[in-house]
Amino acid sequence: MTKDAEDPNMDGQIIAEPLRRAIGDRYLTYALSTIMHRALPDARDGLKPVHRRILYAMRELRLSPTGRFRKSSKISGDVMGNYHPHGDVAIYDAMARLAQDFNVRYPLVDGQGNFGNIDGDNPAASRYTEARLTIVAEAMLQGLDENSVDFRDNYDGTMTEPVVLPTTFPNLLANGSSGIAVGMATNIPPHNVSELVDACQHLIKVPDARDDTLLNYVPGPDFPTGGILVEPRENIAQAYRTGRGSFRLRCKYEVEDLGRGQWQIVVTEIPYQVQKSKLVEKIAELIQTKKIPILGDVRDESADDIRLILEPKSKNVDPEVLMNLMYRNSDLETRFSLNMNVLIDGVTPKVCSLKEVLRAFLDFRREVLLRRSKHRMEKIDHRLEVLEGLIIAFLNLDRVIDIIRYDDEPKAALMRENWGREFTRAMSEADYIPPPPGDGELSEVQVEAILNMRLRSLRRLEEMELLREQNALMEERQGLEDLLDSEGLQWDRISEELKATKKAFGKDYHNGQRLTAFAEAVEVEDVPLEAMIEREPITVVVSQMGWVRAMNGHIDLSRELKFRDGDGPRFQFHAETTDRLLVFGSNGRFYTVSAANLPGGRGMGEPLRLMVDLPNEAQIVEILRHQPGRKLLLASSAGDGFIVPEDEVIAQTRAGKQALNVKEDVRARVCKPVTGDAVAVVGDNRKVLVFMQDELPEMTRGKGVRLQKYKDGGLSDATTFTLAEGLSWRDPAGRTRTESALDEWIGKRAGSGRMAPRGFPRDNTFT
Repeated sequence: MTKDAEDPNMDGQIIAEPLRRAIGDRYLTYALSTIMHRALPDARDGLKPVHRRILYAMRELRLSPTGRFRKSSKISGDVMGNYHPHGDVAIYDAMARLAQDFNVRYPLVDGQGNFGNIDGDNPAASRYTEARLTIVAEAMLQGLDENSVDFRDNYDGTMTEPVVLPTTFPNLLANGSSGIAVGMATNIPPHNVSELVDACQHLIKVPDARDDTLLNYVPGPDFPTGGILVEPRENIAQAYRTGRGSFRLRCKYEVEDLGRGQWQIVVTEIPYQVQKSKLVEKIAELIQTKKIPILGDVRDESADDIRLILEPKSKNVDPEVLMNLMYRNSDLETRFSLNMNVLIDGVTPKVCSLKEVLRAFLDFRREVLLRRSKHRMEKIDHRLEVLEGLIIAFLNLDRVIDIIRYDDEPKAALMRENWGREFTRAMSEADYIPPPPGDGELSEVQVEAILNMRLRSLRRLEEMELLREQNALMEERQGLEDLLDSEGLQWDRISEELKATKKAFGKDYHNGQRLTAFAEAVEVEDVPLEAMIEREPITVVVSQMGWVRAMNGHIDLSRELKFRDGDGPRFQFHAETTDRLLVFGSNGRFYTVSAANLPGGRGMGEPLRLMVDLPNEAQIVEILRHQPGRKLLLASSAGDGFIVPEDEVIAQTRAGKQALNVKEDVRARVCKPVTGDAVAVVGDNRKVLVFMQDELPEMTRGKGVRLQKYKDGGLSDATTFTLAEGLSWRDPAGRTRTESALDEWIGKRAGSGRMAPRGFPRDNTFT
């Protein structure tokens, strides 16, 4: 149910309509409003309404590039009050962005004060900053007073505003644009004006030029922050052909020699729209978490320019290897998505190709040229009419003076007089001017001009000046007629205007040269983690509660260490910083941890669960140093198990890698390196079974096969050994005992086994 309270013709009527239609119609109206009046730029001038209104309001305030600055609060206030009835904060943010040379390729606003920086700091409040237009913005407003574009009423109908600006260059591509509408979005990178003008010139000469040909003139985006574009040419061509794609952008750096074999990397340009402060924070986090072990330090030595210092941990590191890791793990390499979704003629949203956008601009420039030419012809016709009356007045000066001096109504008398048949002044043949057409009467416009003429204008010199002006205007008018009648002349004129634009904003303009370079992405082979880490001995200590630390050096494993209250030792073994540790959980998953990333041994360490995604209900079964080529025996509490190659259980993520499938109350219980040729298992019932190792399958994942059969309880422990050497275990006194006569316990896999030998540990474990 909806009630229209604003329509006076409804007279309080209540209209019933389906909720789906009511919501759908209103949401569609909102969506169209967002698409057309807020989010998508116009293909003709490349501006959204808020930007267009800002520039027009600044023009109305006469903030020319050579004029004075005005407070930003005054500008945003005028925009909000006259044209854009939205928040002044949003308007000021939009204006501030137009002044940021790290965001806009060709700034349209000349800001004075703090307008933000590449670190991501916000601009100062509008009451503290001042602004005026730039010469680029002035070029976009050129011809606005010459009926070059349509005007419409503002939001309250008290003023008018331009529908589009008569820009002299393709601003949509020059400065780019981004926005999110309802159901669609746009993201257009900035480009170089000189290259765009060259592409437009080619389109004028060859209207049906292929999209790929335009790449000879516009090879790719040109970002205000520079950088290096490493996207293949065929991908760039595809993106410009379809209007959708992405560009791979890297930072620009150089290797600075510090002498004695020492060096450092200096980043001088960072990718577009990357905040420098957040970039430095991200790199510092990479160093702290040791994700890039060969990176030693990062420093920001930037002033007005960009200077980020990356110090390697060792001078033996290859700079390309280091930068390749930085590209993968930080925003020193980004992807800029292209989605050329624009409003054609300010009405229809469409994803356009590069050629379609340039064609829309050129067609608009032709329309502007025709409108300005017609407007100029109207001005010339009006001036010629005035000049014709003034010349007649000069030819009949005495009669004109007489009428003005003695007639009570000189205006009416001058209009009644027939000036085509009566001349009161002797004229030579060379000075003769034919009388006006018709009966020789003056128009009201001509009479007003005669009556407003000053006495000083009665000089003979002034009369000659009028004749010269009339001849010049007639010649100009003829040229405009020829221009309006010839499409070829129109495109020639547009071409001349584009040449002037290129000269004004080309290489001689500030940052007018191309800033973004092109290069091929040189992919460096992956270097093993061990090769990037300095090899040092450590002792890994894991407590019963799962806290892990790495002690420097290989300490005595029997040495007493400190633990938290209620905690104690669980695993202790020697390792090296280049090792990878395999953590096997009771959930049957393997987790991989780099030994170089373990916390130092000065404190109590950190919970291992913070380094991997080990669930709270899962316990740590075993921690091993990874040895390539080794095999592991896995077994569950239900008595199932198999052999798995250790290389197959290396996990690449924190989530780990599932190896032994367990469910319900079953838990993973055994993970031991495989040795020898036999397997021994013992159950909770103290029965021991020995069988040959070749009876166990080798798998990468699964539940496994039955190792031992139980009536009550489950598996307690399992191990592998060499049958000829006998089975060993530790007795309650801590001594190692070996049983060689195992015939009593040898059987087939999945058998029940026999009671353990005398002296077997009461905890039913082999170690």
